[in-house]
Amino acid sequence: MRPERKRLGGAMAFIVLMGVVSLFSDMTHEGARSILGEYLNLAGASAATIGFISGFGELCGYSLRLLSGFVADRTGRYWTLVIAGYALQVLAIPALALIPENGWAVACALVVLERIGKAVKKPAKNTLVSFAASEVGAGKGFAFLEFLDQLGAFIGPAALFAIAAIKGTSSLFSTYRLCFVALGVPALITIALVLYSKHRYPNPERFEKTAEVPEAFCLKKSFVYYMIAIGLFAFGFADFTLITLHAAKTRAFPEAALSLLYAAAMGVDAFAALFFGGLFDKIGLKALMISTLCSAFFAGLVFLTESPVLMGAGIVLWGVGMGAQESIMKAAVTAIVPRAMRSTGFGIFETGFGVAWFLGSWLMGALYDRSPVWLALISTSLQLASIAFYALCVRQQGREGGGVESRNLSP
Repeated sequence: MRPERKRLGGAMAFIVLMGVVSLFSDMTHEGARSILGEYLNLAGASAATIGFISGFGELCGYSLRLLSGFVADRTGRYWTLVIAGYALQVLAIPALALIPENGWAVACALVVLERIGKAVKKPAKNTLVSFAASEVGAGKGFAFLEFLDQLGAFIGPAALFAIAAIKGTSSLFSTYRLCFVALGVPALITIALVLYSKHRYPNPERFEKTAEVPEAFCLKKSFVYYMIAIGLFAFGFADFTLITLHAAKTRAFPEAALSLLYAAAMGVDAFAALFFGGLFDKIGLKALMISTLCSAFFAGLVFLTESPVLMGAGIVLWGVGMGAQESIMKAAVTAIVPRAMRSTGFGIFETGFGVAWFLGSWLMGALYDRSPVWLALISTSLQLASIAFYALCVRQQGREGGGVESRNLSP
């Protein structure tokens, strides 16, 4: 029992350490995201452009994971990709402070570079965490990582709110520039911590004691249903940059409070991840059906009203959807994909999600320029449609029976 307890404790310690890395990383890039929509607008970008670049950034951030995941599995150099990706991701943020007043094109390029950095490190990082998560429960492990991740996503925007409150918003563009400079501090801490993590845990794959099953990864019908479901969800889930833009245009909240809105959403995200991650370990994919039903109506509350109370309620529901997505979807991939192909599996899975996110973000931005009513209608309809495919996935899992998928995706 003693060696098993030691391995379990080491696995949890590794998850916590990687969670702290994510905490400072998210302080950096999620802090930036809280003001990015208005910053791009001040730099000369239209709503359609903001929606496009947000979606295109996510497309790069997800589609390139197919390549980085394949490279990680073929070379086994997980830490190299994690370190390089984190460096590119977090250092692109303070560079936003250097753009000229009409430099929206340069800012958009930096936004895309930040997402590319995330693509480089994400499959390898998720794979390293999955080795440890297999010891403590996939849902619990990724949920705890997401909790610390989103704690940073709360602190970052909250810190920017404090900076804006102190400096004032008479020159909002210069205030935001100062915010991006300040985000350079957690960026450097992130790089230092990930280097320490590699030194402390050079071989996290040793945590996973389960023997590899000699089974090739294949696209079962249940997995196809699952991919359709998460694609519909991603397509209909409006990016927070549009929420920030809408809040600024309606003046439902003071301009200095825009970053605080995102901090609140990230706080909800963190606790939703813990709750739904634990629920996934108990009831499987039905946990994602429940969370999607909760978040499906956020767009109507946010985009069809100028009431701060109703918009705030919509932002809370948005946070619920994000938290469940980040914890449960990763846990499901860990259960589906064989260990030897796990980085590739993460890359394939997240590429599909990213394509849907890109197209959806572009469409949502265009719909917002035309009418927020259409945005809310399409967003809600697509998310509700995803629930039907989750249900089909669970039903198909019952028919297929056996295998890791049925033990983890359905109760």
